[in-house]
Amino acid sequence: MTIKWRIKGFDEKKADQLHEKLKINKILCAILVQRGIDTYAKAESYFRPKLSELHDPWLMKDMRKAVDRIIQAIQTQEKILIYGDYDVDGTTSVAALFGFLKKIHPHIDFYIPHRHREGYGISQEGIDFAIAHQFNLVISIDCGIKANQLITYAKTHGLDFIVCDHHLPDTEIPPAIAILNPKQEDCKYPYKELCGCGVGFKLMQALSETLLLPEESWLSTLDLLALAIAADIVPMTGENRVLTYFGLERINQSPNYGIAALIELALKTKKIHITNLVFALAPRINAAGRMDDARKVVQLFIEENKDKALEYAEMLHFANIDRKEADKNITEEALSMIENSPDGIQRKSTVVYNPVWHKGVIGIVASRLVENYYRPTVVLTKSGEVVSGSARSVPGFNLYEAIHACRAYLLGYGGHFAAAGLTLLEENIEKFSNAFENVVKETIREESLIPQLWIDAEISFSAITKNFYHIITQMEPFGPDNMRPVFISRNVKDYGFSKIVKDQHIRFSLQQQGITFTGIGFNMAEKFHLLKEKDSLDIVYTIDENEWNGTKTLQLKVIDFVTHSPEKAFL
Repeated sequence: MTIKWRIKGFDEKKADQLHEKLKINKILCAILVQRGIDTYAKAESYFRPKLSELHDPWLMKDMRKAVDRIIQAIQTQEKILIYGDYDVDGTTSVAALFGFLKKIHPHIDFYIPHRHREGYGISQEGIDFAIAHQFNLVISIDCGIKANQLITYAKTHGLDFIVCDHHLPDTEIPPAIAILNPKQEDCKYPYKELCGCGVGFKLMQALSETLLLPEESWLSTLDLLALAIAADIVPMTGENRVLTYFGLERINQSPNYGIAALIELALKTKKIHITNLVFALAPRINAAGRMDDARKVVQLFIEENKDKALEYAEMLHFANIDRKEADKNITEEALSMIENSPDGIQRKSTVVYNPVWHKGVIGIVASRLVENYYRPTVVLTKSGEVVSGSARSVPGFNLYEAIHACRAYLLGYGGHFAAAGLTLLEENIEKFSNAFENVVKETIREESLIPQLWIDAEISFSAITKNFYHIITQMEPFGPDNMRPVFISRNVKDYGFSKIVKDQHIRFSLQQQGITFTGIGFNMAEKFHLLKEKDSLDIVYTIDENEWNGTKTLQLKVIDFVTHSPEKAFL
């Protein structure tokens, strides 16, 4: 697949001014300016995060109402139910808030909806559970902002709701006692990009202040919060970055028993980074809800016995093995369907269906198919009497609007710009597929069908020093809007020791102007012939550190490479 390389621009004047203040490599100053860090004060805050920079929780709309209602429940010994979603953000949110309140109020329980039986968010079954078990107050977290009808239903049965959510509200909001959501139009909370667990964290902060609890009562949940921020792919800016910075610090020093158990099973590294949370821990947590029941995730994170926590972690670990196997098999079947379909390769969209595919992994499979064919994709399977689907888009294409245009063939749908879910009758699959293809064909821009690789800066190998890398590490934690810097170096040659490893990866040995670096390129074996042709190369990569036998060396993590072309234009 052709990938278009695009080099980011920057304000040279601001980069020069920042260079004068910071006295670090000008290329790094340019990258900071690209990210909006263009003054010494901003740079100091960026490189030296402080918990004192966290915003006042009382700035969030309805915070006083929420705190007062919870304190009333505590004082009158009411039963409180913490209700959250089945993904990482939802389960960590529930575990954090449950653990916090359990220390000061015994009449408390939690509820996680079953992904396949109840679906996302507040469910009828969940409300009926709360009513049947005589709960007085439900605190929903990471969900609830769109549950108008169900919260109205709960209210008619004497059940109060506090909604803690971060998803975009509709014009009409639920009739809850309080709604904590910084994305409400009239909410004055300064930072709008908190995840669900982040909103819960601010509630715990406000409760601690009111009840005169020690700071540790809410700061102790920072490890769970860092995990939620990393997994929910929210911007790694502002308050999120501060919270993740200190959450990672806690994970590396004294993590929650559940997190410690997951690390023991999943990781061999000494220091945990944000990538470990995203690629090692989060999939294991999500696997519980995908393959079975996510309630055990909360049980893992609230467990106070190390051995019991390890037992729960092992359940998640084996669920993830099952998830990976299902993911692999279904992806292979779906790719084969596309390749063997008469118009499968030529289409501008993908719609595939198999009634026996596991519902819990079709969203992951849709993402895999986008990686392969880079076009809007819908993966469908049978779910009871209807067909259920997960859809994923490519950058720049509004998937929700495309599905909305095909609503005549659907029973229901929901989602946003990049991802969506839908249900339909089996007899309407072909009609939906054709309608979806026509909508995509008519509305998608051709450039949206070509993956783009954004590059922060061009550098030569001579710029890559330990000090240069050390400053990059201080830019962590990385995430959306603060990704690990991506570089391009041109006119690079194979040093003669590059080779294919494990049949699919390339171990690079590259030289530019007498300076040599090793590197690794994952799943690049098919491009190995470019190295053997002995032509000069242009390479795109990130810089990381490799440790072997106690010795640390800098290496390149190659993302893409092509034969060098002096006239090649990069936008």
